[in-house]
Amino acid sequence: AREQELLDLERRFWDAMVAKDGDRAGSMTDEQCIVVGAQGVSAIDGPTMAKLTREGDWELEKYTFDEKSAQVRFIGDDVAIVAYGAREEVVVDDESLRFDVNDSSVWVRRDGTWRCALHTESLVGDPFGRDKKA
Repeated sequence: AREQELLDLERRFWDAMVAKDGDRAGSMTDEQCIVVGAQGVSAIDGPTMAKLTREGDWELEKYTFDEKSAQVRFIGDDVAIVAYGAREEVVVDDESLRFDVNDSSVWVRRDGTWRCALHTESLVGDPFGRDKKA
């Protein structure tokens, strides 16, 4: 049941991205959420996440989780790691893109509310980038 609660948190966060619901995404983001991906490493707070979600020049049309790959590990009562594979369908610069990713999040519970303190996303592919050669 605890594992399912964390997977549901991830889905609610993704659903906020689909809906461009900045208020919901911002409220689920910790004070200094570290974000790691192809664009680099950054730390953002709830208000920044809300703005990026509302005003981002992208549209997440659809996502699916790979339930079989999902893993949840509780570090303590108030800290949990969630990792899973997903497929994203997005529109960027008027181009529809579909790609597979591996994501992970670290959730911390503060005053009874779970917040995302770290999120990573990696494109699926060869670990040495050989599939990205021109």
